[in-house]
Amino acid sequence: MREEEKKPSSRKIYVKRFFKKRWIYPAVYIAAAAILLTIFLWAQNRTETPDEYGYEPNPDRQMSENDALEVNSAVENFKWPVLDVDAVEVQTPFYDAAATKEEQEAAIIDYGNSYQPNTGIDIVAKTGESFAVVASMSGTVKDVQEDSFLGNVIILDHGNGIQTRYQSVQNIQVSAGDQVSQGQVLAEAGKSLLNEEAGIHAHFEIRKDDIPVNPLNYFEKSLATLEKAKIDSSDVDGNEEADEAEEQEQNIDSDQANDAIEN
Repeated sequence: MREEEKKPSSRKIYVKRFFKKRWIYPAVYIAAAAILLTIFLWAQNRTETPDEYGYEPNPDRQMSENDALEVNSAVENFKWPVLDVDAVEVQTPFYDAAATKEEQEAAIIDYGNSYQPNTGIDIVAKTGESFAVVASMSGTVKDVQEDSFLGNVIILDHGNGIQTRYQSVQNIQVSAGDQVSQGQVLAEAGKSLLNEEAGIHAHFEIRKDDIPVNPLNYFEKSLATLEKAKIDSSDVDGNEEADEAEEQEQNIDSDQANDAIEN
């Protein structure tokens, strides 16, 4: 019995000696704190649901279609209004008041007995066949007009006074108010009374504050580039002056022909 009683007493003495050590209580406190911190972090991670990239969702901010269009328009560049650029060519170029006389003559549209400077570019397929006409840039369909003279018209609005226009089109697939994305098919190339000589073609314009600019100068350039560009209304006046000069030249030629007949 003495040996059995001696064993428990020796264990008690060992335990007392163990807890008398100075480092034991700080070690216990640190271990307990680590366990509690681990439990707290685990519980917090279960309640939060960040996405895979670590960004937390913001319930007060939701993306809308208008936001998406606004972002896209800021990074998009103007594109040719066709699916295959290599399959088309410019039949009638844009009339530029600063161009050479030969280039200006090529940009004049002869309609009956009148001459009109081209305010866009007339695009034809190299095969002479019809082709899909697509949105040069994302935007909103502002208007769709049935017009036999111009060959029907689609106007897209891109904000800040910038528009693209698509004329001489058929089989139109959009309506006013539609939101369209860049490259979306709007219609097919058709014909117009204004430029019958071009045959099956699509007339394309880019306008800023209703002033037409040369589309070839803005293809592969951003909307911001055109927004910052200084467009002078004298470009339109220059077109009118060119029209008047052409008419005066025709009148002079007629007078000379009459004089030759009389002589």
